[in-house]
Amino acid sequence: MQRLSTVHPRLFSLAAAFLTSDLPSPRSFLVSSASQERTRLTFSLSVPAAKSLWVCKKIWKSAVRGELDMGGEGKPTVVIMFPGLQYLIDHDAIESRFTILKLWEADDRMAFFKENADKIKGLVGNASIGASAEVIDALPNLEIVSMHSVGIDKVDLVKCGERGIVVTNTPDVLTDETADFALALVLATMRRVCAADRYVREGLWPLKGDYPLSHKVSGKRFGIVGLGRIGSAIAKRAEGFGCSISYYARSKKSEYAYHFYDSVLELAKNSDILVLSCALTKETTHIVNRDVLNALGPDGTLVNIARGPVVDEPELVKALVEGRLGAAGLDVFEHEPQVPKELLSMDNVVLQPHAASATWETRRVMADLVIRNLEAHFSGKPLLTPVT
Repeated sequence: MQRLSTVHPRLFSLAAAFLTSDLPSPRSFLVSSASQERTRLTFSLSVPAAKSLWVCKKIWKSAVRGELDMGGEGKPTVVIMFPGLQYLIDHDAIESRFTILKLWEADDRMAFFKENADKIKGLVGNASIGASAEVIDALPNLEIVSMHSVGIDKVDLVKCGERGIVVTNTPDVLTDETADFALALVLATMRRVCAADRYVREGLWPLKGDYPLSHKVSGKRFGIVGLGRIGSAIAKRAEGFGCSISYYARSKKSEYAYHFYDSVLELAKNSDILVLSCALTKETTHIVNRDVLNALGPDGTLVNIARGPVVDEPELVKALVEGRLGAAGLDVFEHEPQVPKELLSMDNVVLQPHAASATWETRRVMADLVIRNLEAHFSGKPLLTPVT
């Protein structure tokens, strides 16, 4: 035993908080040792005139090592909404600093939220599932939504604003990866890389001879819908192929010399390749419609690494089936993970499972940013990448 005035200040604050509470004495803490064993340590607090507090040395050491658990009440509870991101779930910092709940382990999601409603203060979402109005209403103590994505279309920003819930995302860290992937889709689609690969694997080369000719990429008219971080990175890469760059955005970007069109339709009319890299909003939903697809034409290629609903998917399928559109490279779909069955057998279509940023390197950096935003919020520090 030793006097609290000589031990770690953090523990002094904890003990002082307990002293002024209405909890009975003796007090007790749960301490997790390095071997993951838990021991309940009990000590008594007396209140002499000088309010000296005594605690045992073992508790102090545990607090200094960051192992003081206090029955789980000392760490903010955060719900992760989606499975599959093991590098986030297994991150060294996340279990030690937060109490983690995993939504996908629940049989009944709304029952899960009801059971944990008072506990959950943080939520981690991604491009597939975030914080809808229904989820936000079910969590009265929610303080922060930390998105593991750039896009925030899965977050009800109006509801968050009404409740004072802060929202963060992961911009910049996936720009290069997504831009690289967009060019990979352009190349794979126009050069029929995936279909030619199947041709070889199925033993058709010796039987049927050379694979049919494909189309070159270099020197094409390259249109981009959305010239933000990712769109501009795509444009820079396309320049390396000798392509002429044009774009559509909400306004002309004076910092770029690329040709600006004030409508997607006009851009499509003047493009051989149309790459979508815009955010999903009410204004951009189905911005690529039948007219745009017809304007791109039977020699045109559409590549979507934005969001599925940016394209009118039924019209896209019809255009491909009827030959009114030449080819498509699709990383995103309107009703993920469902993909229109008509697309599955088309050699002029390359399909990907929303994987543009799906590399170990990028997802680790994204996970770090998610956790750092959570840490900043719960420690009262400025957020690193605030949306609201």
